[in-house]
Amino acid sequence: MDRLALGLFLAVYALLALGGLPPFRFDRTGIAIMGAAAMVLTGTIPFEVAVAAVDYRTIVFLFGMMIVVANLRLAGFFRLVTARALRRAHSPRQVLAVTVFVPGILAAFFINDVVCLVCTPVVVQVTSRLALPPVPYLLALATAANIGSAATVSGNPQNMLVASFARLPYASFAEHLAPLALAGLAVDYVVLLLLFRRELSGPRSGLRPVELSERVHRPLLYKSALASVLAVSLFFAGYPVAEVSLGVGAWLLATRRVRPEKVYREIDWPLLVLFVGLFVVVGGFEHAGLDRRLLAYAGDVRSWGAHVVVVLTAVLSNVVSNVPAVMLLKPVVMQAADPARTAMLVAAASTFAGNFLTIGSVANLIVLEQARRAGVTISFWQYARVGVPVTLATLAMTWWALG
Repeated sequence: MDRLALGLFLAVYALLALGGLPPFRFDRTGIAIMGAAAMVLTGTIPFEVAVAAVDYRTIVFLFGMMIVVANLRLAGFFRLVTARALRRAHSPRQVLAVTVFVPGILAAFFINDVVCLVCTPVVVQVTSRLALPPVPYLLALATAANIGSAATVSGNPQNMLVASFARLPYASFAEHLAPLALAGLAVDYVVLLLLFRRELSGPRSGLRPVELSERVHRPLLYKSALASVLAVSLFFAGYPVAEVSLGVGAWLLATRRVRPEKVYREIDWPLLVLFVGLFVVVGGFEHAGLDRRLLAYAGDVRSWGAHVVVVLTAVLSNVVSNVPAVMLLKPVVMQAADPARTAMLVAAASTFAGNFLTIGSVANLIVLEQARRAGVTISFWQYARVGVPVTLATLAMTWWALG
């Protein structure tokens, strides 16, 4: 049974690593479902144990935040904020600064994938009207959304996962990682400025203001903005994040102005199912005692330096994606000499590592795909030219700040 559990676990993670390659074309959610089903149907993990292996608090927290973000998106909040900020930019460098810091700060509180989904068309439209080269600004959007999302627990799914199993308070997480994320955004801006100095060498002022349509649903905007402020305030005050996000999300559904079906269409259901499937797969691995054997083979985790955790997390995140990597590293976090510090190292490294290559995060793929549909092609090497130095710099900062 141990060999079967190990075989199924390795098969799932191998497919997660290879699923994006042309001969396979498996999606991550499908792989997780197949792996969970195999674990249960082969008796590797009893059904009751599989159900207990799912961290429902993380699922509920993520689901509640998806409802909040869905209402903000339907209200036009993200487009409104981005458009008004870009309207005040009067030079190529100022446009770049807005494209780095506004999405980065939005991603700190609202899931980074959604920020990229909403902001990419705005960036394409603005650069087109101002006759600016779109590539530097689209790369700024993708990398900044990833970096900014490291700031708080609600910034991305892997942060939610790490904070859940390490029992990290929202305020404590933000206290340590928000300054790091802000510094990372500054590094991102400087790297882009240096690499695209010719493209950004226009006049320091004089760009005409760009008037973008600000279509908003004002009643929903006010209500969802109030709900967001309330949720974040309660998070910082120390109230349980799962209960808060669920309560605020439920309140937002109680409205006659927007049909709930529209909100449900905005929910990332495959991501929620991916979480459930991976919880069961990892639960089967743990039920067979393989996590303890792996830790024994790895040596004394408590003696690992920050550099080992950062490098291991970054490599795994680029091989199997950040959420599966974080789940795999749960035993390392829990057995570390300082679980809270190690958890924050894993959260920051898994997020920053997403900038390394185009396939490093879903946010990258969203920006590249939407840009392609708008007629802007960003090659693998164009992305890597920015992503690699930004990733190495932010990972080094993580090592220095949290080591």
